[in-house]
Amino acid sequence: MLILILSAICGLVSFALCFTVYNYMKKEQKPVETVVQTGLPNIHVLARDMLVRLAVIEVYPEYLEEYLEAASKVGGESVEKEPGVVCIFPMQVKEESNQIRILEIYRNQKAYESHLQTEHFLKYKNGTLHMVKSLELQEMQPLDPDAMWKIFKKFLK
Repeated sequence: MLILILSAICGLVSFALCFTVYNYMKKEQKPVETVVQTGLPNIHVLARDMLVRLAVIEVYPEYLEEYLEAASKVGGESVEKEPGVVCIFPMQVKEESNQIRILEIYRNQKAYESHLQTEHFLKYKNGTLHMVKSLELQEMQPLDPDAMWKIFKKFLK
C-alpha cells in the first residue's frame, strides 16, 4: 500500500515539474529544447520550496458518494484557478472505499495559505466537515529535491 502511495507521489511530483516548466515556457515563449538544455532558473530552489502533503481521510460510508463529488470538484477547481496550486489529486483506496488520500502540492507555503482562504476551498471544507470521520495531514519531505529536475528532464525526452 505504501509503495502505491509513494509511486503516486513520484508521478505527481513529475507532473508538478511539468506544470512549472510549461508555465515558464509559456511565459518566456521558449521551446522545450531550450528549456531542457538550459534548465529553469532556480529550479533547485523551486523544488525545495514546494509544500507536499498527503491528506489521509476516512469518510462516513453514508456520505461517501457526496464526499467524492465534492473532493473531485475542489481539486480541479483549485489547480485551474490558483497559480500556486500545483496539484490536488484525490484518490480512493480500492480495498476500502471510504478511505481517501489526497496528494497536495503547493508551490510554497504562501500558496498553501492563500488556498485555504479561497471560496471554493472553504465551500468544500465547510460542506464536508460532517462527512469526515477522521483527517490526518501528513507533511512530506522529498529525500532528494534536486532529483525532481532529473525526473522532469527524463519525462521530456
